[in-house]
Amino acid sequence: MKAFTYQRAASAGEAAAAAAKTPGARFIAGGTNLLDLMKLEIETPSHLIDVNGLGFDKIEATPDGGLRVGALVRNTDLAADARVRRDYGVLSRALVSGASGQLRNKATTAGNLLQRTRCYYFYDTNMPCNKRQPGSGCGALQGFSRHHAVVGASEACIATHPSDMAVAMRLLDAEVETVRADGKTRVIPIADFHRLPGNTPHIEHALEPGELITAVKLPKPAGGVQVYRKVRDRSSYAFALVSVAAVVQPDGSGRVALGGVAHKPWRVEAAEARLPAGAGAVAELLLAGSKTTEHNAFKLPLVQRTLAAVLNDLKRV
Repeated sequence: MKAFTYQRAASAGEAAAAAAKTPGARFIAGGTNLLDLMKLEIETPSHLIDVNGLGFDKIEATPDGGLRVGALVRNTDLAADARVRRDYGVLSRALVSGASGQLRNKATTAGNLLQRTRCYYFYDTNMPCNKRQPGSGCGALQGFSRHHAVVGASEACIATHPSDMAVAMRLLDAEVETVRADGKTRVIPIADFHRLPGNTPHIEHALEPGELITAVKLPKPAGGVQVYRKVRDRSSYAFALVSVAAVVQPDGSGRVALGGVAHKPWRVEAAEARLPAGAGAVAELLLAGSKTTEHNAFKLPLVQRTLAAVLNDLKRV
């Protein structure tokens, strides 16, 4: 691990300003992703800004009937909150599907959204990776790509976003609240927060330099029956091969989002109009324009079968 300087921020404005004026600075809270990457010298921040003391660790009701989740709320606490379990069941289920109990005790809401989109080749510094070194190439394109993206990828990167929580947040139309280095705040719809790789896969989100997440806002509960199903190689501590988040209303309408298939949580609103027609019709639009390799082509039928299983389960509720 390379040497770095450290400070504890006293306010969100101070943290954002310090990050903006210090080249190579990074915020740290739980550190469950960042510290691992620092040990491998994949991430080499020159300065760490500890934001744990800023008080963003509360879950509060909003005037419109939703919830405002502080950026520092730990994944375990968010999943266990009675209001989340009652009104946002898909989020609670997605959270407990992620990582391990020990990691969920440390990982934060903001940190979960900001974890690096990554694959084996990102970790292997002997292989080219446009995320680690822009312009060096993508080792996964001609390598082993079983876990990689089938939609929304590019010739620069075919990694998949690892977060389970983010898939549920995308389904629920959450909003990300931030503060900039100049003290101004803004709200970013979750649909616009994560980026597809294009030619710049190292730019993974919509935050500006120094911009700090302060909270994630959940809208008024969507109601209906909510499900999160994750298909993975082992039952714990594994990224999704495919995951399906869904909420279905009594009249058959609803929403669907996928994990494990793209560089960002994947939702195609136009596909949701086909829910009454069944999983095949929905998957056709969700996966339109897909591009597979010899190793990950199985993900296309796996999406359809997982979605069909989810919809069949919902019919029995």
